Amino acid sequence: MDRTERNRRFLTDLFVGPFHGHAIIADPEGIPAPGPGDMLTSDRPLSEWVDWEARMYEARVARSEALDDDAVPYARSTTGTEIFAAAIGCKVHIYEDTPPAARPLVFTAAEADRLPEPKLDGPVIDRAFRFIRLLRQRVGPDVPISIPDIQSGFDIAALVWNKQDMYLAMYDNPGAVKRLVGKCHRLLKAFFVEFGRSFGEINYCHCPYAWAPPELGVWLSEDEAGAMSCAAFEEFCLPNLVDLSESFGGLFMHCCATADHQYGNFLKIPNLRGLNRVFQSPGPRPAVEAFAGRTVLMNAWFDENTMLSFLDMARPDSRFLFNLPAMPLEDAKKSYEKVRARCSRMGS
Repeated sequence: MDRTERNRRFLTDLFVGPFHGHAIIADPEGIPAPGPGDMLTSDRPLSEWVDWEARMYEARVARSEALDDDAVPYARSTTGTEIFAAAIGCKVHIYEDTPPAARPLVFTAAEADRLPEPKLDGPVIDRAFRFIRLLRQRVGPDVPISIPDIQSGFDIAALVWNKQDMYLAMYDNPGAVKRLVGKCHRLLKAFFVEFGRSFGEINYCHCPYAWAPPELGVWLSEDEAGAMSCAAFEEFCLPNLVDLSESFGGLFMHCCATADHQYGNFLKIPNLRGLNRVFQSPGPRPAVEAFAGRTVLMNAWFDENTMLSFLDMARPDSRFLFNLPAMPLEDAKKSYEKVRARCSRMGS
């Protein structure tokens, strides 16, 4: 508990307080999921997924204890990107070896406009909440439980509306696109509110695996950003991201798209606390330069030499959070020690 409280203070300061050093969180080795199948739409007992996530929580605790890293271990809410699209009515396709995926529900502007305003009281969200309640009973009242997989309102709409048709409609019928994005955005906000109200000790973290106080904001993926111009992003995506940040005290964002051109727009989001990128060419340097002094760069699942290269290119006011990838414990200790030597916890 002393270590966890220390890490809570350390991570809080990393995002909004005095700088005590860059953070390192080591992911444990994975435990096979109870698949194939989709927890949200399966008729199998929820206890299968509860047991899996409880064991993964125990693995996070054990890995953090073994390394003395900066983690605040938490239990995850298991879903894929399908959760909100499925709640709106999309069918879910089950794969043998990858996460489930939502199938598009609408193909035209008229069909999108006919979709009713989605609510939280449908079977998909109800099953997600029942899973979280069971997980809470299993892990106890003091363990943070994290949010399910969260996509932005625009990204949810791009699952609900066949994506090729939706992108054409951004030019031919932008009002219909904005109306569907608005429905998805309001559903997402309602979910955040209910999640924060209902489950006690929570962690809004979505990706990568970390922790931050809930009052610092919500987390989501904005993965369509690479497929549009800066002007289109500013029109169709940015207003809702700003609204989420202003409504919940900040925003943490994952983006695995080819989206370096959107950094100027990302910086328009007030209180963008953290950004996780999957870098393509030209690599991380543009992000290091753009977000130094503004946003914590959360760098996930690189090897130790790549993580050290971030430190080599850091600006004086850069702040990093490193997620070490899952690996055997002895390998993790070696990687952790190499990176920790450059990321000491000063005064924390």
